[in-house]
Amino acid sequence: MANANLITLSDPRSTSAEAYRTLRTNLMFSSVENPIHTLLVTSPAKDDQKSITLANLAVTFAQGGNKTILVDADLRQPKQQTIWGLDNQQGLTNMMVDDTAISNPPLKATDIDNLQILTSGELPPNPADLLSGKRMDEIIGVLKARADYILFDSPPVLAATDAALLGIKLDGVLLAVRAGDTRRDHTAQARQALERVHIRIVGAVLTNAPSENKIAY
Repeated sequence: MANANLITLSDPRSTSAEAYRTLRTNLMFSSVENPIHTLLVTSPAKDDQKSITLANLAVTFAQGGNKTILVDADLRQPKQQTIWGLDNQQGLTNMMVDDTAISNPPLKATDIDNLQILTSGELPPNPADLLSGKRMDEIIGVLKARADYILFDSPPVLAATDAALLGIKLDGVLLAVRAGDTRRDHTAQARQALERVHIRIVGAVLTNAPSENKIAY
């Protein structure tokens, strides 16, 4: 059963849920020439509600009739299995090492039409090496053949190189920034770290904001 923090499910008529739907629309139509089909959601230096933000965003994509896969590529402190109440014995790391898992990805169904979850799987000793390798390119290709949108979770940008290494392979990166908590210098440093390797930053989500402006893009 999904976490109650998924406002898009627990209170779909709320202003917060509507803000997520607006964010989804903005992302879908952000560029006609370079549409976004693979997206990484991360944060500057700490969690800043990135994982719950991603989960809510995935719900809106699926509710819009889009086949959506949410991938927990945070191979250090994964949270999606907790948010969704799923078993995490099989997941992304299995696809890294098992050819059978490539041909038959261990995707987990949800109660939401069009939404599947790929949890992290068992945590490896070398997350950055796995995410930067050619095998990850193959995994992304396999998942793209199965869905309209693939949304990835990752560690914070400044906490590890994982976000940058994965972001290079995707269409764009969205930063989650927690109002009144995330340091401005950390946000600037994270942006610089991503831009340094020519990653497309499509915007930022302001979480923990006053209710009248819960999500900003």
